[in-house]
Amino acid sequence: MTVQLNHTIVAARDKRASARFLADILGLEVSAPYGPFLPVEISNGVTLDYMDSPGAITPQHYAFLVSEEEFDEIFARIQQAGLTYWADPFHSRPGEINHNDGGRGAYFDDPDGHRLEIITRPYGSGG
Repeated sequence: MTVQLNHTIVAARDKRASARFLADILGLEVSAPYGPFLPVEISNGVTLDYMDSPGAITPQHYAFLVSEEEFDEIFARIQQAGLTYWADPFHSRPGEINHNDGGRGAYFDDPDGHRLEIITRPYGSGG
């Protein structure tokens, strides 16, 4: 068996709102609850399992590799939602996208401060 990431737990103040935010922006579905988790499945079978978490949320980073067409669709939803986006993970280039490795990329935050990223080329792939 090859090692594959199956799921990760995402801490949220409101798992329903946060899971719905991700699903709506990426064009995905929120799955049925599983115990205390509310999963959002990505096309490669990995789930982000949202869980209500009391107290402070430590922001994490989640990057999604998407096609050029998907980037356009997702980026349009980011803009329609009036979200601030950046070309870099340090939030120093607001209102821009990057063209790393000959692709396109953008960063934006979810309601809990998790830093989300969409990219069309894996880092280090050249171009």
